[in-house]
Amino acid sequence: MQNIQNIILFGIPNCDTVKKARVWLQEQKIDFVFHDFKKNGLDRITVENWLTQIGLDLLINRKGTTWRGLTDLQKDSATDQEQAIALILASPSLIKRPVLQVCSGATQQINVGFSAPQYQSLFLKTP
Repeated sequence: MQNIQNIILFGIPNCDTVKKARVWLQEQKIDFVFHDFKKNGLDRITVENWLTQIGLDLLINRKGTTWRGLTDLQKDSATDQEQAIALILASPSLIKRPVLQVCSGATQQINVGFSAPQYQSLFLKTP
């Protein structure tokens, strides 16, 4: 992909899906920055930017142990964007991983999860 200025892979290092994404990017010799959001944190502006392109249903992992550990009241509040952002910032493990942020010029593309075909379509386009 041409004109890529910045690729950030958000996740946690011990997540198997994040590991697969990192290995795939490295094998393709694609330069990226890994952002461990448990160690390096996550800010409101980043999450809000993601939500301009993807919905809460895609961003929140409703199958994970963190989600199952929430109270019913917290789960119900996750349908409201403001309350969902507060939950995400308090517990980044609620995010479906990895989140891939590709910035090229003024455009930003957000992808959630990993599959080799998904990443191939993003990075290995034929001219």
